[in-house]
Amino acid sequence: MIVWVLLLAGCGGGGDNNTPAPPAPAGDPQFRVSGTSPFAASCDGAPAFGTLYVNAEVEPMVALNPRNANNVVGVWQQDRWSTGGAEGLLTGVSLDGGRTWSQHMAAFSHCTGGNAANGGDYSRASDPWVTFAPDGTVYQSSLSFNGDVLATGSSSAILVSRSTDGGATWSNPITVIRDGQSFFNDKDSITADSTDARLVYAVWDRLDSETHGPSYFSRTADGGISWEVARSVYDPGANSQTINNQVVVLPDGSLVDFFTQLNTPPNAPATATLAIIRSPDKGLTWSPPIVVSPVQARGTFDPETHAQIRDGATLGSIAVGPHGELAAVWQDSRFSGGVRDGVAFSRSLDGGLTWTTAVRVNSAPNVPAFVPAVAIRADGTYGVSYYDFRNNTADASTLLTDYWLARSTDGITWLESHITGPFDLANAPNSGGLFLGDYQALTSIGTVFLPFYAQTNSGNLANRTDIFSTLASSAGSANAARTDVEASGVQAPATPPLTMTPELRQMLHQSVMRTIQRRMPGRALPGAQPEK
Repeated sequence: MIVWVLLLAGCGGGGDNNTPAPPAPAGDPQFRVSGTSPFAASCDGAPAFGTLYVNAEVEPMVALNPRNANNVVGVWQQDRWSTGGAEGLLTGVSLDGGRTWSQHMAAFSHCTGGNAANGGDYSRASDPWVTFAPDGTVYQSSLSFNGDVLATGSSSAILVSRSTDGGATWSNPITVIRDGQSFFNDKDSITADSTDARLVYAVWDRLDSETHGPSYFSRTADGGISWEVARSVYDPGANSQTINNQVVVLPDGSLVDFFTQLNTPPNAPATATLAIIRSPDKGLTWSPPIVVSPVQARGTFDPETHAQIRDGATLGSIAVGPHGELAAVWQDSRFSGGVRDGVAFSRSLDGGLTWTTAVRVNSAPNVPAFVPAVAIRADGTYGVSYYDFRNNTADASTLLTDYWLARSTDGITWLESHITGPFDLANAPNSGGLFLGDYQALTSIGTVFLPFYAQTNSGNLANRTDIFSTLASSAGSANAARTDVEASGVQAPATPPLTMTPELRQMLHQSVMRTIQRRMPGRALPGAQPEK
């Protein structure tokens, strides 16, 4: 059941969603969160930005109310543009632990009621993120923008809205930063401090050229009433940029900012590295970077047609556990000798100072696995969700895709269960590749993981995708994942380092350049050579 609650006037349209729900996996109920678009035609008040995929929902994020385990809030992009961003961001609210959902919205763009008076005077919105403070206040952030990246007359902003009633109503957005054409603010995330309800942190990267972008940070110390002046907390230097900054809070109150550093040196291949910086004083000062791992992701393609999948190949996901353990996941081709991407997992038991050698999570190593998300339950169990092609066929007209959840108590041995699929990924909107989002979401309610994800409505071009939640209580198959572990349960020898052939080096370089170019569509970046 979906209850539609349109809180802002001027956004007509909508209607019932008549697309049948896909079959739920045995034992794990699946619930549709989104429906057809509530937006009126041309509500953005701007020229077309390429192809508009009406009814296409992508890139979800989710959070659980720490004071009410039945209150789940999820956010996503609604009506995706092919050239980046969406008509608006929508919010789903559940009051029964993810089983039924109502729809709400914050005024982050014109289509969701934003205007010059209330702070939402933008034609597009992207990168939705959501977080709950320990007092039950929920915050969401948006990258809202006008025009193309770094183009004449363009502007971009990081906006934050808060709700004190579990997500039902939202405040007018507060502008954390706003820039004109000389800068582009991108890939925001927002994190409430689990040890102090007054503190909430926003991080993002701020591009000041096509190849340079430091990590930026702001915080509120008064529960979202005001935000401090944004500032750079890590500058990777010339010909380098960060992306996908995410803050997690350790039990002792220390902050960890996790990000990917993209290096594009002149006359040398581009590289990607996962790293963190730490703050012991709530974001006032930050450590030098600590490397988590190099990223050796090739990116994902349709095996029959070779069409690109926009999979967030150089990006990662991080989670913190009840005892301060940290876990990170990302795509990496090291487990197949550089042939295809799998899901890599590393953890830290000392607050991010040191990280374990990556192990493979996905249990079908002969097909690509992509867009992983990680969460840690209150009992310390790790969960990793991801897509793969293990049930795809040789039919070039379809791209059958499944979504999986792997669980581990030690970060070494994994059990896997099926979330959903197969569905036809070829039906997804195209935005620099077939696109369900640069990230998906995963949280937990007690001992049940709650994946929050996008999938296609196979064959329905009028309603290409929807957002779903699943209560993943199935334990998984004991045979599903030996994952770098011998049959005896002893960890296998470390994966040998990749042999860097010229072809592989070029593929890894192109993967990094695709990440950069996808947020600057139409620009010919240095080293961004055509795919071969």
